[in-house]
Amino acid sequence: MQSAAQRIVILGTGGTIAGASTATTDNVGYKAGSLSVESLVRALPALAELALETEQLAQLDSKDMDHATWARLAHRVQAHLARPEVAAVVVTHGTDTLEESAYFLQRVLAPAKPVVMTAAMRPATAIQADGPQNLMDAVALAREPGARGVLVAVAGQVWSGLELRKVHSYRLQAFAAGPDMGPLGVMEEGRLRRFRAWPEGTALGLDLLPQDEAWPWVEVLASRAGAEARALEAWRQAGLDGLVLACTGNGTVSQALEPALEALRAQGVPVWRTTRCAQGAIVGAPEEAGAALSPWAARVELMLTLLAQRRRRP
Repeated sequence: MQSAAQRIVILGTGGTIAGASTATTDNVGYKAGSLSVESLVRALPALAELALETEQLAQLDSKDMDHATWARLAHRVQAHLARPEVAAVVVTHGTDTLEESAYFLQRVLAPAKPVVMTAAMRPATAIQADGPQNLMDAVALAREPGARGVLVAVAGQVWSGLELRKVHSYRLQAFAAGPDMGPLGVMEEGRLRRFRAWPEGTALGLDLLPQDEAWPWVEVLASRAGAEARALEAWRQAGLDGLVLACTGNGTVSQALEPALEALRAQGVPVWRTTRCAQGAIVGAPEEAGAALSPWAARVELMLTLLAQRRRRP
């Protein structure tokens, strides 16, 4: 058995990795979050000799991930990491919003111990279930000496929580890193071969997260051919707090949107530019917040920025 100092806590939030279908050949008609995280661990005899504990935080399809669950997840991760006997936390999650949750946790916690997130593209009942190997890799990565920060272990690759992007809707190799970044490393037979440094940053802290108040309302809008400003105007009138533009190309925006964008800015609503391109950042705008982020990471960053501003108000 591993010593108590090597204890790993596995938090379950649901997702495809815990999904179940009535047919082993059905990779899409399953119910996500059907199985407990304890059952996922119990199904892997190789983990039986390790000092593990499990906690079921949620059983969501990650398309339904919400701010309240993010806050609970951050608090539980921090609470377990503060325990001296806990070496790391592993989080099972759905793939749909994995990149958002990973970015959120890294920015809020910037943990000195590893927080390894993992997921699957096939349900647990599938013939080609990828969850078991991904969970094995996540636990192995969590035990890696010197590992730190929010990491993602899927399909044999290790990603930074700050860079993750889901780039395919179906294949097992569904993730990449942006802008123009590769994996931090690869898992090979339970061992890490690392290429780049661990994620860095300063923790924004749990005190930033709302308790009894609403989270800032931040939306993402894509500029496109035939763009119309009606949605922007409706959001402005409804009290939008922040906007992320998924711009065409290198940060360009349809002229049809400009008057509504200026009206938002005039009301003090921050408008951040990102690119809707799968790779790359907005070249020539390094000083712009969000210019090197995906639209989804930028939305999280803008929410956290607005929360920080809210906390600084007298």
